[in-house]
Amino acid sequence: MNSQLKTGLWAGLVFISGACTGGREADSEETMEQSNSVTLVRNDAEKKVEVLVDGKLFTAYLYPETIAKPVLYPIKSSQGNDLTRGFPLAPRPGERVDHPHHIGIWFNYGDVNGLDFWNNSDAIPEDKKSGYGTIIHTEILSTRESREGAELEVAADWVGPDGRILLKETTRFIFSSSGEKNVIDRITTLKAHGQAVSFTDNKEGMLGIRVARELEHPSDKPEIFTDASGIATAVPTLNNDGVTGMYRSSEGIEGDDVWGTRGKWVNLTGEINGEKVSLAILDHPKNPGYPTYWHARGYGLFAANTLGQKAMSGGKEELNFKLADGESVTFRYRIVVNSGSALTDEVLNQESENFEKK
Repeated sequence: MNSQLKTGLWAGLVFISGACTGGREADSEETMEQSNSVTLVRNDAEKKVEVLVDGKLFTAYLYPETIAKPVLYPIKSSQGNDLTRGFPLAPRPGERVDHPHHIGIWFNYGDVNGLDFWNNSDAIPEDKKSGYGTIIHTEILSTRESREGAELEVAADWVGPDGRILLKETTRFIFSSSGEKNVIDRITTLKAHGQAVSFTDNKEGMLGIRVARELEHPSDKPEIFTDASGIATAVPTLNNDGVTGMYRSSEGIEGDDVWGTRGKWVNLTGEINGEKVSLAILDHPKNPGYPTYWHARGYGLFAANTLGQKAMSGGKEELNFKLADGESVTFRYRIVVNSGSALTDEVLNQESENFEKK
């Protein structure tokens, strides 16, 4: 095994290229395809672990102190196009510059014992920091490479502004690739540390992706979006040339109507530099609140929120999830990136069935 790999951060995310989750003999339903090579390259000095597919960058696990939580960034297609927004780490012309806490792929929540982990970033004024929490990467626990992909297991602490640890996090990422489809499985366990922890029902959560401008829905009007703290962000009208995004849920709901609905999965399709792409998030039956509500916005926020139900349901449902001191909960998500053609409902339903067996 590559020595850099042995020190890698990724575990539990699987990126698979191709029409199905290939490369596992145990899943007879899946189409067998030649797996692509997936390797991990650790760079402690830059606080990142790169994930390479056939030697090309697919994504990287980043954990600098400046972004208030570890993220996967960027997410690249098999043809090298960016599916995630560049701002604020590497701004690109023509993209929105709202919500600086939306970076790549992340996992956090808007109300944990009254602290906002979702909206925290280096843009928060110092005199407001007392209301925000930070997720701090603490350790690379293990890495593994095989013919089927690569795994990275990491540890992190959910910390309040006073330095007190609320939650101990262990996350396993599994990456694999075959054909033109990449799959990431993120398996995150949160354990209450030294106190009971409450996840008060909040629309800001949990697994989020901020997508590239090309995958947004076309918008012809100025918009203002507010976060959980009531902070308003004006989002100006942008040039819609090349903006082709469209959400579709497992329930057949499309476009902006997906927001605030439940579903086993949501698929975002579009085209970037002539490459047709699909970006899908799959929920898991073992997650609290399954099937998840979708916090999917046309301006580029694509999130699955299993715990935030009140705002999503218009007050009809509410889930205030709690952990006693020492108690833990595990969240499981699958992210599928497909190039060359849009993933069909049938393919994603099969993908969902395969994921449910994990």
